Amino acid sequence: MPDRLPRTGQPTALSLGRSAELVGAYRWVELALFRALGEWSTADPLPEVQLVLAEQSARHGWHAELWADRLPVLDGLDPDALTAPPGPAASVLAVLVGTEADEALPGVLPRLVGLFRVVLPRLVISYRDHLARTVPATDGPTARALRLVLADEEEDWRTGERLVQRLLSRPHDVEAAAGAFARLEGVAVAAGLRTGLVTLPDA
Repeated sequence: MPDRLPRTGQPTALSLGRSAELVGAYRWVELALFRALGEWSTADPLPEVQLVLAEQSARHGWHAELWADRLPVLDGLDPDALTAPPGPAASVLAVLVGTEADEALPGVLPRLVGLFRVVLPRLVISYRDHLARTVPATDGPTARALRLVLADEEEDWRTGERLVQRLLSRPHDVEAAAGAFARLEGVAVAAGLRTGLVTLPDA
């Protein structure tokens, strides 16, 4: 049966396989952010930025553990194998943090803009959309995990946006921020993302 809204307007439960794929994708994203923010926090010269990134890195690490606990344990199914990068999200994060094929966003402010004005807002949308698709009878533990993670992500988003705004002190900063936003959103759109960072089935 397709994972879509029935005529009553009430959500139907995602299949076990599709739910596992989403949870594995969330774990991969949170692990990637945990590692990236941890590295940035030790390299950035600004104490205020170091503190914010270190605190948020730790929360992303905890989120990854939370999602690891939600991966199904079934015969013939390796939970770690489900921790796989969703293609579009991987493309966005590759530009945010830099890979051999993609040059990272240059400088502190562009990285923060990419994180707090593109990646986290899109991740929040994915989590909210998934929460709206949960069914109390079958998705209780996943819904609780989504609420816990959402509370953190939304607080981190607000904290990060305040930090970005404080760092926008010169016209050059505004130009750099706009350029970073346009570049990363362009990658997201080119990768096929309409809304969110991780696309839900039939969403």
